[in-house]
Amino acid sequence: MAILFPFEVHTPYRLFFSAPVEALVLSLLDGEVGIYANHSPFTAPVLPCLLKIKDKDGVWKTAFTAEGILEVKNRKAILISDAAEWPEEIDIKRAEAARDRAEETIKTGMLKAETETAALALKRANMRLKAWGESGGHPGINPGINPGDNPRKAPD
Repeated sequence: MAILFPFEVHTPYRLFFSAPVEALVLSLLDGEVGIYANHSPFTAPVLPCLLKIKDKDGVWKTAFTAEGILEVKNRKAILISDAAEWPEEIDIKRAEAARDRAEETIKTGMLKAETETAALALKRANMRLKAWGESGGHPGINPGINPGDNPRKAPD
């Protein structure tokens, strides 16, 4: 039987997720990390990415998460994020428009701060589109599929 640990995702607007999980996978500044029960304590910044959660039933769920901070300590993990959305919550037209605006700003931006902000907005938009696309626009549940084994998308 898998060992579970408490995991929560908080955004400024809601408690996005709170449940015991078997594992989670997300992107930090230095790459993708997998967290399991009894992981060593750490705190790290999180990049916009696909958050993959293996629930108590062994089912992987995928969600979008924006920038944030992950803290792992006392046998639990807490992610505080600017935004988090299940694939079915993503407004695909809004994400595509955000991607297009960011790409245009990167091409025409004059200031470094302007293009850096646009690059981060582009990353968020692309991760939203990826989360929506991997689910086929359906709920973020991928029964029996491990994060790198999705047949519709090669691992990054």
